[in-house]
Amino acid sequence: MELIILPDAATASRSAADHLAALLIKKPTAVLGLATGSTPVALYRELIKKQRTEGLDFSGCSSFNLDEYVGLGPDHPASYRRFMQENLFAEINLPLSRVHIPDGLAKDLPAHCDAYEKSIRDAGGIDLQILGIGSDGHIGFNEPTSSLGSRTRLKTLTERTRADNARFFPNPEDVPHHVITMGIGTILEARSISLLAFGASKAAAIAAMVEGPITAMVPASILQTHPAVKVFLDDAAATEPSKIDYYRNVFAQKPSWQQW
Repeated sequence: MELIILPDAATASRSAADHLAALLIKKPTAVLGLATGSTPVALYRELIKKQRTEGLDFSGCSSFNLDEYVGLGPDHPASYRRFMQENLFAEINLPLSRVHIPDGLAKDLPAHCDAYEKSIRDAGGIDLQILGIGSDGHIGFNEPTSSLGSRTRLKTLTERTRADNARFFPNPEDVPHHVITMGIGTILEARSISLLAFGASKAAAIAAMVEGPITAMVPASILQTHPAVKVFLDDAAATEPSKIDYYRNVFAQKPSWQQW
């Protein structure tokens, strides 16, 4: 796990965008795992800018989103399909025929989740998975106590997560109780992972993820076992790990041949 600590969220987002762009240049048919929420918005803006100014090409890509609220259709203002359309897909040349987002209105949820897993396998697996992290250490919507080998499935949100997401809804009581989410086992099968975290509210979760024990109580801690994880942080999110000076030095002294 490599920690990339930069002064602010904008700089860290640009660095994450450079990493993703390097993958697309190397592999134009890359399969991207995408996330929603406020954390990746700056990353998506940087990718849009790279297409407009540098010709970054998404036309050969496919994408799979981590999750969706159960009961919300694609046109609902708080649906993740709507979020992705407004914040990324409408501005880049990724073919919508190769965009995959869980269907919050699926009538047979277990069958839909199984089909989603099959679609990822049929696409050849995810090359780069973008993640955020919850203040309690969840990734995707894999809440604390989630199985570390879990697959795409229905999950019940904790009240803490519902409260964290209430800002996206007119009223707190409107936040759904259930979601479809990629499982932790699904996430771990991505060939590489970029996790972004910004702000002091994420500092404790980052410390637990990086230096704490691997435990289902901090689902992100399982990323310690993955061979290719980059963690993009601003200074505020990097205040609690005990070896922070070492992490900064590792990145500062990184050999040029290891860049991306």
